[in-house]
Amino acid sequence: MTTGGYFEHKTRVEQEAIKTLRCGVITASDSRTLETDASGDLIVARLTEAGHRITRRELARDEAAQIAALIETMIDADCAIIIVNGGTGIAKRDSTFEAVDRLLEKRLPGFGELFRMLSYPEIGPAAMLSRATAGVYRGALIFSLPGSPHAVQLALEKLIMPELTHLVWETVRR
Repeated sequence: MTTGGYFEHKTRVEQEAIKTLRCGVITASDSRTLETDASGDLIVARLTEAGHRITRRELARDEAAQIAALIETMIDADCAIIIVNGGTGIAKRDSTFEAVDRLLEKRLPGFGELFRMLSYPEIGPAAMLSRATAGVYRGALIFSLPGSPHAVQLALEKLIMPELTHLVWETVRR
C-alpha cells in the first residue's frame, strides 16, 4: 500500500522520529514466563528488525487493572507503540479487551475487522471469538492481539508493520 507523496512533505526530524520508535510489549497471561513467551519474542523481534527500540517488555496476569497500569507506565516512558498480546477471547479470565478499550480515546475499528477477516480463511468461524482491537491513547498507538504466535505473526505481517509509519505519522501531525 502506498501513500503517494504524502511522506515527502515531512521534515527530516519527523522522518527520523518515525524511523526509530520507542515500543512497549505486554504479554497478558496467567501461565507464561519470559522463557515461554513465544508471542512476546515475536513482537520484539519484528519491531527491532524494523529498527525500533523496545523500551519496556512486561508480563502481566490477565487482570484489567494490571494491564491498564502497565499501559500507563509505558506511555509515561514515552512509548509511541504498545502491543499487548493475550486475553482477547471471551473466556471469563480474558480481560485485555476491557482494559484496552476503556482507555482508548480514538479507536481503529478497521484493525479488528481486518484481523478477523484475515483469520477467517485459516480458522473459520472461530475468528469471531477474537476481540483484537487497536486505537490511540494519550498519543500512543495501542494494539491488542490474541496470544497465539500465529495470530501475532498474522497481525504484525499483514496489518501493523506495513502501516506502522503511516499510523504514527497520523498521531503526530497537526
